[in-house]
Amino acid sequence: MPESIQRTLILVKPDGVRRALVGEVIHRFEMKGYQIRGLKMMKLTREKAERHYAVHKGKAFYDELIEFITSGPLVAMVLEGPGAVAIARKVMGATRPHDAEIGTIRGDFANQTRQNIVHGSDSVESAQYEIPIYFEESDLV
Repeated sequence: MPESIQRTLILVKPDGVRRALVGEVIHRFEMKGYQIRGLKMMKLTREKAERHYAVHKGKAFYDELIEFITSGPLVAMVLEGPGAVAIARKVMGATRPHDAEIGTIRGDFANQTRQNIVHGSDSVESAQYEIPIYFEESDLV
C-alpha cells in the first residue's frame, strides 16, 4: 500500500444499529470515495470489548463503555483510501455531539456523548491495533 493509502476501523455502535443508521453511515463513507475492505454485523463479546478499550481501563466511564458497546449488535468495517484515518474522523464529527458540526454523522444524528453512533480509529497505530480485534487479515479484500 502506498504511504498515503490507509486503513481504518469504523464501528456503527449499537445505538446506530438500533436507529437503523447503518446504511446512512456506510453511504457517507462511500460517497467520500473510500473502499470497504471488510464489513460485518456482530455482537461484541466482553473480551473483545475489553481488548478494544484497554486504553480506558481504570477510568470512571470504562464499565459503562463496555456495557454499552456489548449491549446489542454493531457493524464493523474497514475502510481504505488516502488519509482514511483523519478524513473518517472528520466525516464522523466531534466525539461530543454538541461540538460536532452539522453535516457530520454525529452532528446530524447523535445526541449523547456515550452513545454517539460511530467509532473510528484515532490514529494509524490505533487502526493497526483495532482492526485485528474484529477481522482476520484473510477477511479483508
